[in-house]
Amino acid sequence: MRANTPPRRPSRRPTSGTRLTTLALLACLPAAQALAGQLLVRAGHLVDVETGRVLVAPQILIEDGRVLQVCRDACPASAETPRVDWSAFTVVPGLMDMHTHLADEGQSADPGAPLKSTPARDAFIGAKHAADTLRAGFTTVRDVGAYRSFADVALRDAIEAGFVPGPRMFVAGAYITVPGGGGEITGLPAGVTVPEEFRRGVSRGEADVRKHVDAVIDHGADWIKVIATGAVLAAGTEPGSPEYSEAEIRAAVEEAKKRGVSVAAHAHGAEGIKRAVRAGVRSIEHGSLIDDEGIALMKRHGTWLVADIYDGDYIDTVGRAEGWSEEVLRKNLETTDAQREGFRKAVKAGVHIAYGTDAGVYPHGDNARQFAYMVKYGMTPLQALRSATIDAATLLGKEKELGSISPGKFADLVAVACDPLADIECLRQVRGVIKNGVEVPLPSSR
Repeated sequence: MRANTPPRRPSRRPTSGTRLTTLALLACLPAAQALAGQLLVRAGHLVDVETGRVLVAPQILIEDGRVLQVCRDACPASAETPRVDWSAFTVVPGLMDMHTHLADEGQSADPGAPLKSTPARDAFIGAKHAADTLRAGFTTVRDVGAYRSFADVALRDAIEAGFVPGPRMFVAGAYITVPGGGGEITGLPAGVTVPEEFRRGVSRGEADVRKHVDAVIDHGADWIKVIATGAVLAAGTEPGSPEYSEAEIRAAVEEAKKRGVSVAAHAHGAEGIKRAVRAGVRSIEHGSLIDDEGIALMKRHGTWLVADIYDGDYIDTVGRAEGWSEEVLRKNLETTDAQREGFRKAVKAGVHIAYGTDAGVYPHGDNARQFAYMVKYGMTPLQALRSATIDAATLLGKEKELGSISPGKFADLVAVACDPLADIECLRQVRGVIKNGVEVPLPSSR
């Protein structure tokens, strides 16, 4: 295990031609994750997300990819220690997006687009998305599925190996979804057959769900993603309609737990949300049509909400301009305002909330756009920042390793041009990124 990445289960060998092709194509690219030795960072201000305090002119001493000390004055570093001068900026922990899709091409008007790509092309697309995300200050993501099964596993492993720059990834591998459900490629012309590599998690019934959960974990997944309801973007499915029974979702949770893995549930509709919460999932993704009973249930069970409350505007604007289907546009209108109102209620009720954008529906690298929406719909700027730092780390079960700038944790730091606690939009003005103690090159335009 590399010393500058969080502990995980042992690395898995590639399990198909797709993974072998991906790694072969990426192997010639320069490594970006070498051990850093010592590094001293001078900050203008530093936001301590755990206490809410802002430190003035601190220094952060990093050693071998981890924070060694946070000093209110000068840290005891040798004259030879490399220095990064961020004294004109505010420093926050590396940001974390808990709902991304790095290894897919991205949403478009063509539902069959994933079938027209190739494993090699997907590898390069994923590498670009990963680099864009990292340069935007997001040093960790939970990637919750790719249509081409296990493309996200390959990308995660390529980043860890130093073949390409990108965020630390925790991946789902393949969707556990009913046949023709919200995790399938649907809306295709008659006679088009979807290859099996796009259907590795398609399951019906408790035994089938258990079998495919084990198979997905065997292929390297860190999380299981269950599609509990229909989807806004999947033709022929309805967001409010449950697609798995509570017993089937519980089967996924129980099987995953045996392997030390948690379950995230894609769930828009109120009934699907409640089934998933009662079944024991770790998080509800989207939560668009959640009702008061569902909010109370999530609060009682400690279930996390990961709600992409920016996406509705993008889909309505860009989707209309690009000719996305009337079905998608209709479902988007039916869920956008309801999702934001449900989010507001969940914040007020004290539900655990982690930052997640569904990046891939809209362009990667603009992940920070959602912060302003979270503040508009009920969060303080500090709560919004915590949702993408220490709270996101807690969702992952990695709060001892990630999520704040604290001694012993991985040295993930972001410099922004102003004070995010005064103006949350500041988190879109990234001026510097350090991941695992290594400074990330940014485009000169920044």
